[in-house]
This record gives sequence, structure tokens and C-alpha cells, in this order.
Amino acid sequence: MSLPPPTPIYTLRGAGGPLSTLHFHCSQGTTPLLFSGSGKGAIHIWNLNTRRPEKVVEGHSGNSVIWINTIQSGQTLISQGRDMQICLWDLAEGRSDVLDSIWTGSVGFCQSSTLETSPGKWLLAFPGEQTEEVKIVELPSKTPVTTLVPDTKLGMVMCIKLWQSLSGASPLLLAGYEDGSVLLWDVILGLKLSQVKSHPEPVMCLTFDPTRLKGISGSSDSKLSSWIVDNQNNVQLQDSVTLVNPGVSQMCLRDDGKLLASAGWDHRVRLFGWKRLKPLAVLQYHTDMVLSVAFSNHPDPRQRLLAAGSKDQRISLWSIYNEGSENQ
Repeated sequence: MSLPPPTPIYTLRGAGGPLSTLHFHCSQGTTPLLFSGSGKGAIHIWNLNTRRPEKVVEGHSGNSVIWINTIQSGQTLISQGRDMQICLWDLAEGRSDVLDSIWTGSVGFCQSSTLETSPGKWLLAFPGEQTEEVKIVELPSKTPVTTLVPDTKLGMVMCIKLWQSLSGASPLLLAGYEDGSVLLWDVILGLKLSQVKSHPEPVMCLTFDPTRLKGISGSSDSKLSSWIVDNQNNVQLQDSVTLVNPGVSQMCLRDDGKLLASAGWDHRVRLFGWKRLKPLAVLQYHTDMVLSVAFSNHPDPRQRLLAAGSKDQRISLWSIYNEGSENQ
């Protein structure tokens, strides 16, 4: 007898707009939280114990919030909006004040990326005023580090990901562009290291595993394209997965490196074994495009969840602890 289709363990409602970004913050001894950014400019901070918003803050003048992250053990929230602003919020001791902001000048949907380079210091990469440029600053000082601009016309930058090898070498950045290319940049030198054409359509999203030096990108087409970064920092295409329906909004990897989740334009969330890109499950619940997916980082593996945010204004939460294994 076949297993029944999986269903969400619960859903969160009341965000008041499409859910374009999600971010978990779970640490030992604290209340597990889920941050969500909506198309109407609201940031909800959901208490996952009560399944209700602990707080709702607005800092982007009603414009869509397209990216959220936390730093400093969750005491600082970073949000990026379609108002061309990145806001830094103080969440310590129950506060929710905007400490600082950065003007991006970007009118696109490219989400920013952060990387902790040393205790108390982070790099922040974000799309710039020119359609192809990526700007990188150091936080909390906002000191400019570099601006990355391709030497050929690739169209708008669509997605970016800062990372660093486990050996602690120079920070690197992967960027996907409108023409379907993925570029690898040296952040400190401001140099393009390699380039590969991963899709015939714009690269809508990408994610990367610094442990395996393996990444994957999604597009408006019907393929997920995986690639590796070799010892000479060349990006090399590997496998691809053909989807039943085209269009992927976002992808994320679980912290243990076993599972990949994708947010589909066809209202579905798909799970893959990360090692071999083996399809594991199709999660069907939403009635419109799934725009965002995020895995929780709860210290207890049994309480780790997958969240999916949709254009239907709902967030579904799934228990997927038992899905995936090392050989997939």
C-alpha cells in the first residue's frame, strides 16, 4: 500500500501578502522563531511554540520585503525591500528599532547575502543601482569592500551567494544573471574567477554547499542545474534534474547536507536527496506560486522543520526529519 501524501503539520496565516522570504532563528534555550517578509511590507516574527506572531514590524514603506536574515545571535535583523533600502534592526531585549539603513538603488528582486568573516564582522552583498553590479560592504561599519561588474553584458543580476571555503581562504561570491550565466567572483580582489552558462533562461535562484563545493541553480525553465567549483576555482556543470512543470522561485539546503528543497511556480515544494539529486517527495498544499522555502536550524534534529511561503499568503510548515539519507 502506498503512503498517503504528506501534509503540513500546521500553517501560519495572517501575513497579509505574498510570502517572498522566510528565515528561521532557533538556538538552544530560546524560543524558536520564524521571520517572514510579505509583499505588503510587513515583517512577521512568528513564535513557533504558540504559532502566532510575537511581533509585526514595518520598515519598508509598504513595499515588498524580499529578503530577511539575522546576525549577532539573532539580536540584529537585516531586511531588504523593494523600496531600495536594506534596514538593520535592533531586536535585543524586545526592541524592534531600525538602527541603520543602506540604500541599494536596485529595482530588481535579487536577494542579498551575508557571510561572517570574523567574530562580530560580516560581509553584506547586495544588488546595486546598475543592473549587473553587486556591491559588498562590511558590517557593522558599512565600509565598502568592492563592486563587482561583469566585463560582458549578462543582463540583470538575479541571485547571489557569499561563501568561504573551509580552509578559510578569500571570501567568494556566486552570482546568477539574466542571460543564464553563473559567475564566481573573488570578493577581496574584485576579480571574476570563472563563468558557466547553466540555463537558457534567467537564473532565478541558486544555493551552494561549501563542504562539497557543489551548487545548484533554478530558472524559469524546467531544469535544476548542478555544478561544482574545482580546485582552480572553475565552475563546472554536472547533473541536471528535469521538473514536471517549469519555474523555481527559491531553493535551500538543510544544514546536514542531506536535503534540497525547491519552491515551484506550480504551487509545489519538491524535496531531493542532495548527494545524488534523487527526487524524494512532492509537497502539495498551496494554491498559488511557492515563493520561498527555508529549513530550520533547531538544535534538536527532531524539531527541525521546513517552511514554505506562497503567493496565497500562507506559510506551511512540514516535518521532514526522516526524509533523506547520506546515499541520496
